[in-house]
Amino acid sequence: MNSPPGRLAGRWLLALAWIAGLFLASRFFGDWEQKQENPNREVASTHGAGFVEVRLQGNRQGHFVANGRVNGQAVSFMIDTGATEVAIPSQVAGRLSLEKGAPVMLNTANGATQGYRTRLSSLELGDIRLAQVSAVVVPGLPGEQILLGMSALKRLEFTLRDGNMLLRQNTQR
Repeated sequence: MNSPPGRLAGRWLLALAWIAGLFLASRFFGDWEQKQENPNREVASTHGAGFVEVRLQGNRQGHFVANGRVNGQAVSFMIDTGATEVAIPSQVAGRLSLEKGAPVMLNTANGATQGYRTRLSSLELGDIRLAQVSAVVVPGLPGEQILLGMSALKRLEFTLRDGNMLLRQNTQR
């Protein structure tokens, strides 16, 4: 016996509603998870008399991750006060077309490896802008995040309070 035409259409509409609901839920939770990993996707800056400040919120692991720019191209940074230099994964360096400088031996958490020096024409985090930043390209550094080390951070004042990091660049020089 055949089902009435309205019943078949109702089943199709119910199936489409479930598919749409699952799609919207996966989008919502995907965005939520990205916000948990990088709560600083949109970096806001504060300007004062002779300075610019950026306040970063720590993620659920306590790391400070933020979006920024290197040589005008969008990147993701992880603040690493224990890193001597700005450290760039080799796949990111390739995407940024960074020039290979002198080879250098690097001591990483995974042991010794050889990388190469490079120089970043510009580095931006919110309205903080640094020029001619020394960096190293680290083969085998996983992921897409650039470790923002002391070769950049030494040009800024930074403080940590209540799970937030405040970065300040003096603009009067």
